[in-house]
Amino acid sequence: MKDVEVRLLAALMNDSRKSDRELAKAIGVSQPTVTRTRLKLEKEGYIREYTIIPDFLKLGYTICAFTFAKFKTAKDINIMTKAFQKSQERLSEISQAILIQRGLSSNADGVIVSFHESYSEFKKFQGWLRQFSHISTFELNSFIIDLTVGAPARPLTFRTLAAHMLSVNSKTKQSDE
Repeated sequence: MKDVEVRLLAALMNDSRKSDRELAKAIGVSQPTVTRTRLKLEKEGYIREYTIIPDFLKLGYTICAFTFAKFKTAKDINIMTKAFQKSQERLSEISQAILIQRGLSSNADGVIVSFHESYSEFKKFQGWLRQFSHISTFELNSFIIDLTVGAPARPLTFRTLAAHMLSVNSKTKQSDE
């Protein structure tokens, strides 16, 4: 990516509410350059959407859960993938899930990140997930965060990732010179 593209992405990750004029001032380019670059990044899929990160507790969610699924065999993973592809409509019913993704670790093959109003709502959610047990054999393990207890060591934000992108870009730019 070009330097101006990285700087613009980082600026948008820090605050996507800024106007193109404000972004131009922040990254040291003209407003037309920001507009042209932003449109290019959107078209190429670098920017998928503009959104906010709300205060989940103020919205009534007391639990954030990371639910890990471990399938028993590789064959089960393939069966489950096909079932998920056929069941996209059913998966869209999981309105409290913000991420459903296959992955790889020694203890899991997939993860679901979700928010719940209470522990009993989380248990209902787990029950809903178990409806797929007739398709494949899997274990579910969860890591539950009680949002009512203390401030996080690092809250959910993309500012740190934006800073990292800028530092990597700066190092790459220096090594190119």
